[in-house]
Amino acid sequence: MKREFNVTSGTTLRCKGWRQEALLRLLENVLAVGEAPEQLIVYAALGRAARDWPSHDAIVHALKTMDEDQTLVVQSGKPIGLLRTHAQAPLVIMANCNMIGQWAKAENFYEWEKNNLICWGGLTAGDWQYIGSQGVIQGTYEIFSRIAERHFGGDLRGRFILTAGMGGMGGAQPLAGRMANAAILTIEVNQDSIDKRMKIGFLERQARDLDEALAMIRDAQARHEPLSVGLLGNAADVYPEILARGVIPDIVTDQTSAHDLVYGYVPAGCTLDEVRALRTADIPRLMNASRASIVRHVTAMLGFKDRGAIVFDNGNLIRTHAKEGGVERAFEIPIFTEAFLRPLFCRAIGPFRWIALSNDAGDIRKIDDHLLEHFGHNAIVANWIRLAREHVPFEGLPARIAWLGHGERTELARAVNRMVREGHLAGPVAFTRDHLDAGAMAHPNIMTENMRDGSDAIADWPLLNAMAACSSMADLVAIHSGGGGYSGYMTSAGVTVIADGTKQADARLALSMTNDTSMGVMRYADAGYEEALDEVQLKSVPHIRL
Repeated sequence: MKREFNVTSGTTLRCKGWRQEALLRLLENVLAVGEAPEQLIVYAALGRAARDWPSHDAIVHALKTMDEDQTLVVQSGKPIGLLRTHAQAPLVIMANCNMIGQWAKAENFYEWEKNNLICWGGLTAGDWQYIGSQGVIQGTYEIFSRIAERHFGGDLRGRFILTAGMGGMGGAQPLAGRMANAAILTIEVNQDSIDKRMKIGFLERQARDLDEALAMIRDAQARHEPLSVGLLGNAADVYPEILARGVIPDIVTDQTSAHDLVYGYVPAGCTLDEVRALRTADIPRLMNASRASIVRHVTAMLGFKDRGAIVFDNGNLIRTHAKEGGVERAFEIPIFTEAFLRPLFCRAIGPFRWIALSNDAGDIRKIDDHLLEHFGHNAIVANWIRLAREHVPFEGLPARIAWLGHGERTELARAVNRMVREGHLAGPVAFTRDHLDAGAMAHPNIMTENMRDGSDAIADWPLLNAMAACSSMADLVAIHSGGGGYSGYMTSAGVTVIADGTKQADARLALSMTNDTSMGVMRYADAGYEEALDEVQLKSVPHIRL
C-alpha cells in the first residue's frame, strides 16, 4: 500500500486523550520531515522511527486504543506489549539499539539488523522527537557564534567556513553559517540533498564547480556579506584540492554521515549506485573504502589546521574512523562540545524544543512573543528567537528550538501549559530536547570527551536521567545506544512531555523539566566543574504538589 507522510492539524482526537494523540502526531511528524520515510528512515542513514511497517502500524494501533493508565513498551522500534500502570506513569517507554559491551560491534549490529532483531533509533528519530533540520540549527549557530567571540572579535563577516554534508543533520549548516554572517561552502555528494536544502531555503546557491564555488565565496568575503553555497562533490576529493590550491578557510568542519561506514558515508571514487550495490554484495569492502576515504578527508582537515584554520569535529565520529585508518593525529582536532559548548552544558543550557501539535504556526509565534517578553534578559535566547523568526522555516509540525537551561525550561513549559488551558493557543504543545544534553548523553568522542574527572565513558548518567524522567511522570522516556557503525560508542536518554493545559500536565512538566536539567547540573558538578557548582547555588527547585 502507498503510504502518505503528512502531519495532522486541528484538535480532533483519534486517541483516547491528548497525551496519546500527541505522541501519535510526533510519530507522524518525524516521518513527514524524514529523509526516506518510505523506509521509516528519519535521518543519518539508518535512524528509524520504527523497526518495520508492521511494527509501525502496531504502535499506531496501540496509541489509538490505549488508556491513560497503560504504558506501551517498545524494544528497538517494535512494540512488545501494554502494561497496566497508572495515570501518572509514562505512556511509552522504549529502548533502542542497546547492546552488551563485548558484543557492541558494527558487524553484530548489521547481522541483527538484517535479521530484524534490532534497529537504530539515532538520537531523536526512534523516539519521535526530530523536528527537521532546525532541530540542530541553533546548536550549529551557537558553535559558530562561540568561535566568532573567541577568535574573530564576535563577528564572522568576511570569514569563510568550509564544511560538508547536507543530510538530515548536516543540512542545517548552510543556514546556520549564513545566520552567523559568514560565507559558507558546503560539499554534498547527493544532488537530492542539495535540492531539498535549496527548496526549503536553507541553501542559497549551488556552484557548478569548485572554481565557481570559491569565486562566490571570495566575492561574499570581499563584500562582507553572508552567503551559503553548495557544491556537488565528495569532501574527500574537494578538501584536499582546496588545500592544494593554498586556499585556507577560517573555519573547517564536517557533518557527513561518517558515523556509518556502510549506510551513511559515501567513499570517494564511488557513485551512489555503486555504494548501494556494495551494501548488499560486499560490506567489508565498502567499510574499508569508506575508512580509506575518511583518512584523506581528515588528513586534509589537519592540513587546514596546520595552516591556521579553526578546525573541529562536529560529532560524526570522523576522527575515530580516521584514527582506526592510521591517522595518528586525528584527535588533535577538538570536539565541538568540549571546545565551545561545555560551559553552557555545565549549567544545563542546551537544545530545548517545543512543537505545536495543532499544526498552527501561530502557536509558535505566540510562544516566541512570550520568550521575548519574559526571557529578554537572556541574550542567547532573545537573539536566537529574533533570528529564527526571520530565517528558519517550519518543517512538518511548527516547532522551535532554543538553548534554555536549568529553571528556564520549567518556567517556559508551565507558562505554555497555562496558555493552552486559557485558550491562548490553538492546541497542546509537546516539549522535548536533543539527546545531546547535559545529563542525557555519555559519548567519549562527542559529549563527554576529556571530562575533568576522567568519567568520559561512564554511561550511568543517561540511564539515571531516564529513570528520573520515569519517576517524574514524563509522557515518553527512551534509552538509546549506538553510533560509530552502531557499535557501543554512545548511550543517551530522551524525554517528551505534553502540555495539554491540565493541572496534571503542570505537575508532569514541572517535575520532568526540573529534574531533567537537575541531572545535568549534578553530572557536571560531580565532575568538578565550577559553573555547575555555581548553578546549584543559584537555583532553587520548587516543591511540586500533585
